[in-house]
Amino acid sequence: MTWTNLATGGRILIVDDAMENIQILHQALRDEHDVLFALSGEKALEIVQQQMPDLVLLDAVMPGMDGYAVCATLQGAPSTRDLPIIFVTALSQPEDETRALEAGAVDFISKPFNVAVVRARVRTQLTVKRQADAMRELTLTDALTGVANRRSFNETIDNEWRRCARSSLPLSVIMIDIDHFKRYNDHYGHQAGDLCLQQVSAAMKRCAARPHDLLARYGGEEFILLLPQEGLAGAEVVAQRILDEVRRSAIPHAASDTSGLVTVSLGIASVTPPADGTDPVNLIRTADACLYRAKQNGRNRYCKSTED
Repeated sequence: MTWTNLATGGRILIVDDAMENIQILHQALRDEHDVLFALSGEKALEIVQQQMPDLVLLDAVMPGMDGYAVCATLQGAPSTRDLPIIFVTALSQPEDETRALEAGAVDFISKPFNVAVVRARVRTQLTVKRQADAMRELTLTDALTGVANRRSFNETIDNEWRRCARSSLPLSVIMIDIDHFKRYNDHYGHQAGDLCLQQVSAAMKRCAARPHDLLARYGGEEFILLLPQEGLAGAEVVAQRILDEVRRSAIPHAASDTSGLVTVSLGIASVTPPADGTDPVNLIRTADACLYRAKQNGRNRYCKSTED
């Protein structure tokens, strides 16, 4: 990806109570970006939750919820705290700029603005954001399999737990272990073991393709699948799909006493998170206990919790 690619093609949200200012900025940016707009702070927050822009151009002075309140709200939420905000405002005193930057803005442009300057600063901030996103992706991805790593899973389940608690929606996890993987490594070698991990993770990823589903490598040959807004019955369907898909991959495993092919065991747990400040630790422990039971019962199967 080139520097030009990083700086263009963004989704920009313009927030201003004056339509003429929105029209000027839209005209300046529409050739390079997808431009959204809001005439109030409240509407801006609604659009951010629905469409998640790459950058916000925010007026400071608006009736009702002003720009500083919008900025504080976005900075205070885990899902939007990294969203870059540029204040574009008629305020021009040094203390105004200081207040904006201290609130979390990445830049400050005073009106009347120069269109070329706005374009250039938007490009700069989009480039910085996309570089940061790329670096973050590297830190949250398992290098061998390409799925999420444990850190990514821990961050995501915390966010989804809170989201499901607010909406009284279920959340399920599936713990997954490749059966007799140590024997596989001993028999075929570690290079073959690495390829096996890649093939199995790819098979599992095909089974949970909703936007919010997350497959992560939890450690060694163990994986975990997060299924937000999915109850126990739906998680069972996904678990059976994983068993079938791994079996269809037909990876030979001569050292297994479960099957002549690579298989997996799974433990399923589901809960509707309570809105009382609890965390998902017990949910993961329950899924792990169910995985242990699946192994004890002969492997190549799933076991589920009795609670939903």
